[in-house]
Amino acid sequence: MMNATTLLFYAFATLLVFAALRVVTDRNPVHAALYLILSFFSASAIWMLLKAEFLAIVLVLVYVGAVMVLFLFVVMMLDIDMAKLRAGIWGHLPFAVTIGGVIALEMAAVLVNAFISQPEVAAGNIGDTKALGKIIYTHYLYPFEIASIILLAAMVAAVALTLRRRKDRKYFDPGLAVKTRRSDRIRIVSMASESNRTTTADAAAAEKS
Repeated sequence: MMNATTLLFYAFATLLVFAALRVVTDRNPVHAALYLILSFFSASAIWMLLKAEFLAIVLVLVYVGAVMVLFLFVVMMLDIDMAKLRAGIWGHLPFAVTIGGVIALEMAAVLVNAFISQPEVAAGNIGDTKALGKIIYTHYLYPFEIASIILLAAMVAAVALTLRRRKDRKYFDPGLAVKTRRSDRIRIVSMASESNRTTTADAAAAEKS
C-alpha cells in the first residue's frame, strides 16, 4: 500500500513529464517558457520529497528566479517567426531522438550505479545542506572561489560589451535632456508663402529678360 510520500512523488512526476512535453510541443514560445517554469517547480518538489532541500531551493532561486525570467524577457522582446523556426524540424527528428536516447542511457547508468548498488550511501548523500556547506567551504574552498571569480569576470565582460559605444547605436546624455530649455526644443522660422515665392520668381525672371 502506497503512503502519502509515494503518492506525491507520482503526482509531481506526472506533472513534470506533462510540463516537459508541453515545453517542446507548444506553439507559443511564451507558453513553452511558462511550462518550463512549471517543470522546474515539479522537479523541486520531488527534490524536497527526497530531502534534498539545497538542490530544491537552488533550482527555484537560480533557474526559476533568474534564468527563466531572462528567457521570458527575451522571448517577449523578440519577434520570433515560429513558421521559419519550425521549418525542417521533422528532418532532424531521428538525430534528436538518437541523442536523447544516449543521454537517457547515460543517466540510467549513473542512477543504477548510485541507487541500486549502494542505496544507503546514495540516500545519505542527497541533500544535507549543513554537510554540503561544510564540504564546499573546507575541502572545495579554492575551486568555489575560482568559480565565483570566473562568473564575476563574465558578468563584468557582459556589462562592458553592452555599454560600449557602437556606430549603429543612438546615444543621448540624460543629463543634457533634463537641462534642456524651451528655446532649445523648438525654433520658429519665418518662411515666405508659396504665392510670394511665385511672385518673386516671376519678378526675377522679368528683370532678367
